[in-house]
Amino acid sequence: MTLIGRNRTRGVETLTLDSPDNRNALSAALVGELAAALADSGKDDDVRAVLLTHTGNTFCAGADLRDPPDPDALVHLLRQITELPRPVVARVTGHVRAGGLGLLGACDIAAASTTATFAFTEVRIGVAPAVISLPLLPRTDPRALARYYLTGERFDAAEAARIGLLTAAGDDADAVLEPILDGLRRSSPQALAETKRLLTAKVLQTFDRDAAQLTALSARMFASADAREGMTAFLERRDPPWVL
Repeated sequence: MTLIGRNRTRGVETLTLDSPDNRNALSAALVGELAAALADSGKDDDVRAVLLTHTGNTFCAGADLRDPPDPDALVHLLRQITELPRPVVARVTGHVRAGGLGLLGACDIAAASTTATFAFTEVRIGVAPAVISLPLLPRTDPRALARYYLTGERFDAAEAARIGLLTAAGDDADAVLEPILDGLRRSSPQALAETKRLLTAKVLQTFDRDAAQLTALSARMFASADAREGMTAFLERRDPPWVL
């Protein structure tokens, strides 16, 4: 079963997260397939840009709690998006939770429809948004991140754009993306690659400095008693015991 759809139109390679049964959660298999598809796109001179989108009403629900990816594999995927010598553009028309927000943070441009919702839900299941912080902390408003990291509150697309998680939001994500994709198609591939290198330099410095520490934190948190209880409560659709 293929978890990543592929399609190309006028130089834009569309990679579609296609695992609607688990709301496009980041399973080990999906992370592996997406990494392979990105690698192919990065080596193909006919690809001007990559568009990352989804099937169903959820862009990505975060880590698959039944088959989570290795933290090192998730770090590799986020870095791969950041380093890819092609602009990576996210198209979101559904909900995004936890690890899915890391994908948005790694993309160069992210657009969403006003039906999309967002939440860093890690703290509610007993873990921390560790690895996904690598692309998010350098690019997103720190006061807003403090609020949403610590509370797990849901917020809308307008707020996501205000805090820098999204580039833009509108009633129709495709209408928002139309001038963006047109601009990328009009741009020199060499110029795009070098300009992206300029834009991502500080993000990659964060990877170099913090990846090992945050990977270790993620592994430790997911192995904790709180995480086991939080994930069990989530799967059983009940509150964990720390809810007051």
